[in-house]
Amino acid sequence: MDAKSFAKEIETHVRPATFPVAAKLLGPDEPLPPKAKRPFRDMKIQIAICQAVSMARRYGWTIAVGEEDVNCVLTKTAFGLAPVTEHYKSGHLVCGMYAETLEAGARTEQATERLPEGKYKHLVVGPAARVDFVPDALVIYGNPAQVLRLLTGALWKRGGALTSSFTGRIDCSDEIIRTIAQQDYQVILPCYGDRVFGQTEDWEMAFTLPGSKMAELIEGLEGTHKGGIRYPIPSFLRYTPQYPEHYYELERIWAAGESKT
Repeated sequence: MDAKSFAKEIETHVRPATFPVAAKLLGPDEPLPPKAKRPFRDMKIQIAICQAVSMARRYGWTIAVGEEDVNCVLTKTAFGLAPVTEHYKSGHLVCGMYAETLEAGARTEQATERLPEGKYKHLVVGPAARVDFVPDALVIYGNPAQVLRLLTGALWKRGGALTSSFTGRIDCSDEIIRTIAQQDYQVILPCYGDRVFGQTEDWEMAFTLPGSKMAELIEGLEGTHKGGIRYPIPSFLRYTPQYPEHYYELERIWAAGESKT
């Protein structure tokens, strides 16, 4: 299944408010998509990776980011665009903000998936319905009910439970790096930075999958749809309403056959 067909099926079954995003990591010798926008070159800005994902899902743009485009030191480190320093590993960027001590901060940094420095030169993200590349990962933002719908589709064939982990920061690592490394689905709790810089809404969550599981997820969405699991989730409407007691006076009047006055 290609990304365009995948996006069409997601629209049918899940109806997200923003475009599903396709993501691909490119090595030093791999060419960029010809029409990809570069933040520093084309917009004269540097951004965080969560902003690139938001541009893709909200604007429908294909964005390519490299070291010169990114000014978030956390994502530069995570995506291997800059070296991992002892200052970073020892928890200084977490301590006092997300963790009480350096030791706790170091554990948080250790829990964040990282790519080897220099292995990839660019990350490309774009709306899955329009990209011409084979995605390494796909990211779908939605409300909790839509993420639930995706989860049920993911578990259609294998059953059981899906396990995800959360640190509250650097969710772009979870969305892309962890998803590719584990080759599995992830439920994503958008991080603080994603909400500040990517302008993700309070009610939004995300769901990710490796490109290799596109067909499996769509098969699961179709299977669960036939089983009655659908979005929008239907309301139960087959019941007799109850009204304020004085409304029923009319019923008593009608029953008594009293004439109009």
